[in-house]
Amino acid sequence: MDAQESYKAVTKDYELASDRLRQAKSTRTAYWLILLCGATLAFLLAYSVAIGLWRDQPVLTRYVGLLALLILCVVGGRQLVRFRRDIVGLDLDVRNLGHDRQTAATKIELESVQSLRIYREASQDVVNQFRTRAGRNRRIHNFNQAVVIVGSIAASTTTALLAEGHPLGWVATALTTTVSVTAGLAAYFKFRERSYNLQSTADEIERNYNASQFRLDDYENDTDEASRLRRFARNVERLREEQRKRELQLEQSSGKTEERA
Repeated sequence: MDAQESYKAVTKDYELASDRLRQAKSTRTAYWLILLCGATLAFLLAYSVAIGLWRDQPVLTRYVGLLALLILCVVGGRQLVRFRRDIVGLDLDVRNLGHDRQTAATKIELESVQSLRIYREASQDVVNQFRTRAGRNRRIHNFNQAVVIVGSIAASTTTALLAEGHPLGWVATALTTTVSVTAGLAAYFKFRERSYNLQSTADEIERNYNASQFRLDDYENDTDEASRLRRFARNVERLREEQRKRELQLEQSSGKTEERA
């Protein structure tokens, strides 16, 4: 097996191991949610039983329900412990395969067409990473906007409905505080701008990827594959550097805003 085929085989194993690790982490998150929900319900049920809120209910409803929730918490905790060991093993496999992939990559000649092809295919990982980060920032921005809009309406309505000195007057204050804090966080971290920059960079890298494959736009006159791949590598590195500069500018603008505040 030559160096290129060895690299492809190791890369395939690495991607499969990474996918198994992501699935295990997702399952662990689900178990955490089950455990937290079960613990919350068990606490509320135990509190209800303790203060006698369910005196008129059958004993089966009170104690068997509490027992079922406690069993759910125990099972969820046990699964979390078991998945922790599995995740540690999967993480070790991913690290070892990542090391093997780097070792296999060093055996390929740096100036060869194969190494340039590997770089072009690896750029898709960069695109996926940028799009994942862009999606996360976009969801945070949309959530913040929803909190600001709904919270503002709810605070105004609550203030209008509740008379001064009403026992629930603190609700309007809490809503107003939540809206103010959320708006401040959105203005400081600039989630929308970060999402736009990441998505734009990912789209531009993908455009260059397709253009280098089909000899379009800037790559139309490059008849030699090696020259196309080198041009592609230069463009990708330029785009990544521009993205780093934009992120640094956002950090600096946030710092200046903090100083003015």
